[in-house]
Amino acid sequence: MSSAHMEALVLREDLGEGVARVTLNRPAKRNAMSRAARTELLDTLDALHGAAKVIILTGNGPAFCSGVDLKESGEEGMDADDTPEGRRTSWAAVQEKIRAHPAVVIAAVNGYALGGGLTLINSSDLAIAAEDAPIGMPEVGFGLYPSLAGPSTQLRLGPKRAAWMVLTADRISGATAAEWGLVNQAVPAERLADAALELARRIAGFDAVTLTWSKRALHEIPMHISDWTNAIQYGQDVRVQIQARTDVLSDGNATYRRAVNKPAQDARP
Repeated sequence: MSSAHMEALVLREDLGEGVARVTLNRPAKRNAMSRAARTELLDTLDALHGAAKVIILTGNGPAFCSGVDLKESGEEGMDADDTPEGRRTSWAAVQEKIRAHPAVVIAAVNGYALGGGLTLINSSDLAIAAEDAPIGMPEVGFGLYPSLAGPSTQLRLGPKRAAWMVLTADRISGATAAEWGLVNQAVPAERLADAALELARRIAGFDAVTLTWSKRALHEIPMHISDWTNAIQYGQDVRVQIQARTDVLSDGNATYRRAVNKPAQDARP
């Protein structure tokens, strides 16, 4: 790795076929996110608007992300995120940037995902973890409630499992996280990069507009829309929005071929 890469707090790679990889690069700090690192991550995500259909988010070294840099936070003081610049570069702002990003974000959880690192998993659209990756919320041990990791996990897990993670501070493995539904899949650590790339390329083969609006729908239902009739109507509205922005549905035969995964030369009238 070049000296320039070693100095960067966030690395960006274009992997081709509409896929980019973003790597958190503070391995000596278990990828704890200082304000400078958060700023680099936000800028990197901005640069990938329209440049990638799928983003793989991972960490360099033995950790995926250990959350916000607590040493720096202690030095900054409790109200550091209350200023305009503080709000723009807060950990909460990073999560909203990921959720609102037009690209599908896949967390490739290569190691420790603690506190804010778990929030990062929850904010990503999909997640694949190394089977032995330690995942948890240590905040109760500091006398705190995990203000971001707690709510985001409680929205994704059954109440007893979420309570176990919040109240015991126990870590679970990537394999257990997959069993509980906190991540989509767990694989051996040596397979993680390939598995994430395979998934990313498969998704990147789909229409970009469709992916963006499907991601929006996944965030709306059932988070904001839980009534059946309203949800169905929203689904119809999403279809209209896709049709208005792309010609993906204009050719019925082509749509059929995509649906049954047939190449154009095999199509029959």
